[in-house]
Amino acid sequence: MRNIILTIAIIAFSLSVLAQVTDKSEFKQYTPGFYHKVIVRDIVGDDNFSIPDLSKYSYFAMDFGLNIYPVQISKYKTEYHSLPVSQGSSGTCWAYSATSFMESEAYRKNGIKANISEIYTVYWDYIDRAINFVETKGETPIGEGSEANAIKRIMKNYGMLPYEAYTGLKNGLNYNDHGAMFDEMDKYLKSIKLKSEWDENAVVKEIKSILDKYIGTPPENFVYEGKTYTPQTFMKDYLKLLPNEYFSFMSTKEYSYNEKHELVEPDNWWHCKDYYNLSLEDYMMLFHNAIETGYTISLCGDVSEPGYDSYAEVAVVPSFDIPSEYINEDSRQMRLSNETTTDDHCIHVVGYQKFGDDYWYLIKDSGSGGFDGKNKGYRFYHEDYIKLKMMNYMIHVDVARPILDNIIKK
Repeated sequence: MRNIILTIAIIAFSLSVLAQVTDKSEFKQYTPGFYHKVIVRDIVGDDNFSIPDLSKYSYFAMDFGLNIYPVQISKYKTEYHSLPVSQGSSGTCWAYSATSFMESEAYRKNGIKANISEIYTVYWDYIDRAINFVETKGETPIGEGSEANAIKRIMKNYGMLPYEAYTGLKNGLNYNDHGAMFDEMDKYLKSIKLKSEWDENAVVKEIKSILDKYIGTPPENFVYEGKTYTPQTFMKDYLKLLPNEYFSFMSTKEYSYNEKHELVEPDNWWHCKDYYNLSLEDYMMLFHNAIETGYTISLCGDVSEPGYDSYAEVAVVPSFDIPSEYINEDSRQMRLSNETTTDDHCIHVVGYQKFGDDYWYLIKDSGSGGFDGKNKGYRFYHEDYIKLKMMNYMIHVDVARPILDNIIKK
């Protein structure tokens, strides 16, 4: 009898294993997408631009043809957000994510529909970075990236502009082209370090002149809907947004939970220590609660994964990477510690649905790959991907109060 029971148990276990979907991998050829076909062609200014042949290059990826994914936007419960826009040829996803988030907040809080200038935030982040470069005698990393919560610092110090008052586009371009601008700033700041010329006023003046040449000078006053505003009055009186109402969260075992710590990432170049570190359970619970109760989320993390595809439009964790049931604080931390999880990209979470037993999230994405599929400017993330690979997010204080109250009252 005992042998019969054991045999039945083994057969049942085998059948359950066979019933599980096993993801497969493949090497895919690179194909030109939105970046080459649209952005580069716009920058070059030639309809006869020769699109490069990328077929000799390949990359390791999941075979997405074996599964059906929930990629119909109409099936998602969505919150108000402005239409997707491309960040062009620039490393400014953080500003696009945060700005889109603030546009949704202006509507959620005050019923205001406005397109806010992303590049105004980028302009002043470069200025602040140059100042910090001088203060640290060149230790501040030079780069295009920043963190989404940098927008809080910019809002507090410089306000906001509507997009129509400052597009950051010159010479008839439809998309950002920041390559030459960044190279010029990079070369200048490296020369300052080499010569130890730490004159803050001189450095800021030169960085401003470079920015003004490539993306224009932001206005100090402007007319919007018949009224004159400054960047500060536009933010406070028209949008009615307050930077101190927004909080950032992360989840790492490296620090104590339920305390504020620094997000240790090169893009956090100003060493912001205002990230509340949560257990992974609380991190995901707060994330779910936010999107389910009418809030959107500015989210940042890793997008360099075999389960992340611009044409399939989805972000999933393949079973050959790690099965879903093994995704926990330890598997997340291993990837943070060995730096296979990095802060590559920031996006805006604008909706969700339950697909079977799983949560899927509707993502507004300004990256060029976000426009490769049929749902231009959108992607679809499985909850496991966020749990394992997304490093931090920013939300409004109201939805975070249950967590924050427990921390602050400790």
